[in-house]
Amino acid sequence: MTTVFEYHSQRREFVHTNTDIPIRYKCLSKEIELDSEEVFEGTTSNLAGGGCLLVGRVPSFNWIPALLMGQIRLGINMLLPSVDKPVKSLCKVAWIEEIPESRDRIVMGLRFEDITKEDQDQVMKYLIRTQMRK
Repeated sequence: MTTVFEYHSQRREFVHTNTDIPIRYKCLSKEIELDSEEVFEGTTSNLAGGGCLLVGRVPSFNWIPALLMGQIRLGINMLLPSVDKPVKSLCKVAWIEEIPESRDRIVMGLRFEDITKEDQDQVMKYLIRTQMRK
């Protein structure tokens, strides 16, 4: 994968695990009027206590600078295995990479910014369970 844009690199502060979890997400902004209310579906292949790697798409590649500058955030719903309700978080996009073989999907590094303690605990419990199985 080739890096298209990068806001800044982030040191991993949490345990992370490779996984395959579906994520539903929506682009949100208080600063920019967005012309899309669409809810997108993607997946995460890497989850950590502080964020996740999301493979998905955005309505327009013109939105990438605003995503990286924090003017557009992603509201995500992630259904962890063996959890009844989705984990919800407002996320900031930390970096974006293109997928050369895919014209409409990109990889985004997301950082959880607004997440309840209960949802954060669910993420951490999932990470602990997956680490214990290794």
